[in-house]
This record gives sequence, structure tokens and C-alpha cells, in this order.
Amino acid sequence: MTRSLVAALVAAAIPALSAHAAERLAITVEHDLAIARPSETISIPWSDVNAVLPGALIQKIAVKDAQGRVLPYQVTNVAPLAKDPKNVGIAYGELLFQHSFAPGEKRAAFTVEKIDTVAPAFPVKAFARYVPERLDDFAWENDKVAHRTYGPALAAPSPPDVKKEVLVTSGLDLWFKRVDYPIVDRWYNKGHDHYHHDEGEGMDMYNVGKSRGAGGTGVWDGKQLYTGVNYASWKVLANGPVRAVFELHYAGWDAGGKQVSEIKRFTVDAGHYLDRIDSTFVYAGAEPIMVAVGLNRTPSDKGQNPQIATRKEDAVLLQWVQQASNDAFGTAVVLPGAEGFVQDALNELVLAKATSGKPLRYYAGGAWSRAGEITSLEQWERLTQDTAARDASPVRVTLGRKP
Repeated sequence: MTRSLVAALVAAAIPALSAHAAERLAITVEHDLAIARPSETISIPWSDVNAVLPGALIQKIAVKDAQGRVLPYQVTNVAPLAKDPKNVGIAYGELLFQHSFAPGEKRAAFTVEKIDTVAPAFPVKAFARYVPERLDDFAWENDKVAHRTYGPALAAPSPPDVKKEVLVTSGLDLWFKRVDYPIVDRWYNKGHDHYHHDEGEGMDMYNVGKSRGAGGTGVWDGKQLYTGVNYASWKVLANGPVRAVFELHYAGWDAGGKQVSEIKRFTVDAGHYLDRIDSTFVYAGAEPIMVAVGLNRTPSDKGQNPQIATRKEDAVLLQWVQQASNDAFGTAVVLPGAEGFVQDALNELVLAKATSGKPLRYYAGGAWSRAGEITSLEQWERLTQDTAARDASPVRVTLGRKP
């Protein structure tokens, strides 16, 4: 082969190599609803990212919208101990980012590309952790609302000569926020007597007790609710900045003669007042059981003399609670496939059948009028109805290459 021919072949290859190096992953997201979809989380398998951008590093990519604006993103780590000698990202699960669809906006486009610099650290808007400094609470939050629930140390009897709170419940607590930054660590640090008062960031004013709180579960036999106790173990699977995912494991309990255990998987997305919860019940036999998801019938602090509006329609169970001095708050459960509503002495309940080993999906959470975004029953009803509609009509994602 002559030197001139080699030079010609090399020259011909340079444009192709440059184009390959500049390739971008093109993403199109579509949906069929006319409503707004604020903070829609878009998920792309990392294997699809790597197929278009071989060797991409999670700290050296940029996700951009159609206007070229850089978006916060997260890459989940599903196998933190995995070896990756070929740099194909086998430890990673998915790339996550968000887009807020305006009313009537049914299509949006994005790109992912490699960059030479290190991507910035994005503000954390979804977070979960075990809280050993307060016995064994487990707490989680996003930029809208915070929560906690309780482990076995809180349920244990108080030793002699030791003053310790004792609470036996699998109910879910709410902490109402007025700020969009994380407060869980700050509030535990300042202590119980402070976070039960609004000192500018919000407050813990929700009552759980023996109830289901805001989204706890149980087994309904037609007359009685059978519930587990405090969670037995926990596992964090992803932790912001866009999404936190964790599991709480509940040991078996007697549900009217049937032994039932439960694993709750929480998906906490930035920008959402309601968390997605996938509850998997395990028991002997193939027959479905009737599961109840509840809201406490008396959710306010003492002395608030609340006026409570309750709505039960289709997949939605909600409350709007007007208090004497702490303004109003809403709580809700959205349960796709709901089969009816009941109540017991402690709870408003929405019912659906579950089969052993198969997740039952629902959404639960709350909002406080003092935060300034959800300030009326009508707004709270609309948000919960939109949540049900979004669940029934998920977005569609199409991937391609873009030079």
C-alpha cells in the first residue's frame, strides 16, 4: 500500500471518528394527558446510555433539554460491589432526570452527551436514612414534605429507671415543610421540643399513634383491620438527588388466622407531595387478601379542634384538615384498582386485593397550606386526581442517536 493511499484512508477516517465522538443519546418523551405533569421523572436504562455513549462516566455526562439547558440527573447504583473492567457501567441501573410538562404539552426532547469536565453536584431533593440517634426512626423527604416511621427500639418496653417513649405502630408519620431544602438532619439535631413548633422551616404536627398514619397498611377481613408492628429492618437502594428508593421489612403478624409479612418499597421523587409505595405481602396460599391503606381519622395535635373534610372517590381517599392555629393540611392515599372504602375506630380506609408475592402499588403523602402551594381542598383534590391519571397513563420514552 502506498504512502499516499494510507494518508488518504486516514484522512477519510477522521470525520467518522469525530462524528462518533460527538454522538449524543437522543431522548423523546411523550404522553397522552392534557393536564400538567410537574416533576415527571424520566428513567433510561444505563445499558441504553452506554450503547450510544460507550465508556460514559456518570460524573462526565450532561443531560440537556431541547433549549440546551443542563438538567440535574442521577444514576442509580444497583450493584455497588460489581467489577467493571470494560467500563460499561454494569454496577449502574438507570439514568434519572425530570421534566415538568405544561398543560397541553405532550412531547419533549432531551439529549445526553459526554463532557470533558466533571459535572456539578446537583442539590439533593430526595433523601432517606436510618436515624440511630433517635432510637431507630427511619426518615425520608423530598423538597415538598418529609416523613418518618418507627423501628423495634421504639416499640421495646422502657427499662427500669429509664424514661423512654414506647410506641408500637406501623403507621407512617408526616413532617410538614415550608422550605425546599433538606430538613431531616437539621430537625433531629435541634430536637423534639423544637420540631414540634414552626420555627420557620415547618413542623411535626401530625398525629400517628396506633393508627395507619398517612398511608400505613393492614389486612381487612370484612369487619376488622389486622396490622403489623414497627418495621423490622431497612435497606436503602438509591438516595438522590432526584429520587430516593428504600425498603422497610415488616415481620409476620396474625391477620385473622393467616400469617402475613410485608415489604414496602418507597419511591420518593423530587417535586411530588405523594410518594409511590409498592407493598408486597407474603403469606401461604394463592387466594388474594383484602388490603386496607389508611389515613388517621384524628390527625391533628391536641387543642387544634380540626374541621376535617374527607373525600372518597374512585382511587382517591383524602382529607383536608383545617386547624385552629396551625392552618390547614391535606393527606391522601391514591390506590389504583381500589375496590371500596371503609372505616374503623382509628382510620379511614381504602381497600384493594393483593396476591402473595406481587406488589400492590399506591401513593401516599400530604401538603401544608402554610407552604404556600396547596392552600385549598379544591387544589388538593385536583392534585390527587392528577396523580391517579398520571399513574394510569405513564409517559413513553423513545431513544435514538444524534450526531
